[in-house]
Amino acid sequence: MKRLATTAMIALLALAGPALAAGQDDMDVSRLSSSLDQLANDPTLGTYAQAEQALARAAIARLEQSGRSDRPHALYLAERRVDLAKAAAQLQDAQGKLSQLDREHDQILLEMSRREAEAARMELERQRMQYQMAQEEAARLQQQGMEASQAAEQARAEAERAKKLAAAQSRVARAARREAELAAQAARAMRSQMQGDTGAAPAAPAKKKSTKKPASGD
Repeated sequence: MKRLATTAMIALLALAGPALAAGQDDMDVSRLSSSLDQLANDPTLGTYAQAEQALARAAIARLEQSGRSDRPHALYLAERRVDLAKAAAQLQDAQGKLSQLDREHDQILLEMSRREAEAARMELERQRMQYQMAQEEAARLQQQGMEASQAAEQARAEAERAKKLAAAQSRVARAARREAELAAQAARAMRSQMQGDTGAAPAAPAKKKSTKKPASGD
């Protein structure tokens, strides 16, 4: 009885073997197809590695159609193709991000260069303004120096004229004093003379000597 049951079990397993193998085949195909679909539907990676994804689907189709003897090799190729499609998509995504970073870096460098150029231009403009102000200040100081020199020269000339005028006035004053002294002396002399004439007694008029000759005796 036991032998009969064992024989029946072996026969059942023999009949179920192909079905189990077919089920396993379907699971591999479904697993790889689901993995590839997940990659294709990814919003970021799905747009990359289109050629590799197509080769992976072709490899899954060959796996699905492969015989028992070719299945291990077909399964290996299909798995590698799916892995390669994922890796290629990730690589292209990384390259795209790297390119974006490079563009952003270039943009940052360009912006920095533009800002540095603007800063250099503003600094140059500031230095130009300072130089212009320094020139204007130097011209103003030079003009003030010239005006001060002219004023000093004019003051010296006026001082010289004032000195000459003072000397002339001094000569005139000395002459005036001399004339005044002479006039005073003359006045004193006249007063003295007048006082002398007034103080003396008036002299009797002198008798005129007779002009008649004395009479001679007859």
